[in-house]
Amino acid sequence: MKLAVYGKGGIGKSTTSCNISVALTKRGKKVLQIGCDPKHDSTFTLTGLLVPTIIDVLQEKDYHYENVWPEDVIYQGFGGVDCVEAGGPPAGAGCGGYVVGETVKLLKELNAFDNYDIILFDVLGDVVCGGFSSPLNYANYCLIITDNGFDALFASNRIAVSVREKARTHQIRLAGLVGNRTSKRDLIDKYIETVPIPVLEILPLIEDVRISRVKGKTLFEMAQNDSSLNYICDYYLNIADQILAKPEGVVPKLLPDRDLFTLLSDFYLNTNVSDTPVNKDILELITL
Repeated sequence: MKLAVYGKGGIGKSTTSCNISVALTKRGKKVLQIGCDPKHDSTFTLTGLLVPTIIDVLQEKDYHYENVWPEDVIYQGFGGVDCVEAGGPPAGAGCGGYVVGETVKLLKELNAFDNYDIILFDVLGDVVCGGFSSPLNYANYCLIITDNGFDALFASNRIAVSVREKARTHQIRLAGLVGNRTSKRDLIDKYIETVPIPVLEILPLIEDVRISRVKGKTLFEMAQNDSSLNYICDYYLNIADQILAKPEGVVPKLLPDRDLFTLLSDFYLNTNVSDTPVNKDILELITL
């Protein structure tokens, strides 16, 4: 099974991905997580360091694939999760999608791509251009990480549109949304009334989730020394169980940007949203 995890930048996508990867290993699966962000920090929470990227290694080898060995690019993280960072081109140059393609090509050359029960692509997801949507070409399922805010759901809808487009020619389905670090879900519920998408889990607003990222540790690793965190791990295990059940998934309904803007803005104008994350500029625009 191959998963592609997307979400608005800063939403906690990589932290969530790392914890889902460990949860999957807890269920006895062999897991590879591939970071598909030029920042190459997807697997930091698993390894505690910024591992060398595929592009770094290929450049050192002058792009001679035959001179690259698995141990050059695959690093084992917490819980036995294998980790790869695709990396990216220099800022302002090149295409991230090309890098993802080169990563898959190299892993196939190393006979590693098909040696796992689960491969999880953690993908830069603010703007799903043709390049950064390329992991959807390989994935069985897409997961979208969001919160209960306007910006995150706007980005989620753009990702859902990309899944819809890819589903025309590929096997990809949207497994569902994961609400991350949010105390409410009313805006999420408003969105999925119009665009029916399963909600796999709502992760609580707990500071330990953010701290785990700073420490370079998953919640599972932190829970080894603090049993009070075990209940948070159960959320990730629940997500893993739903994924392993091979859900039917959905091809998302098309909701144009302007219709989404109207839907969410009407919600803000007609509801007490004091506790719901929203960009102040958006509120001003809605008022106008």
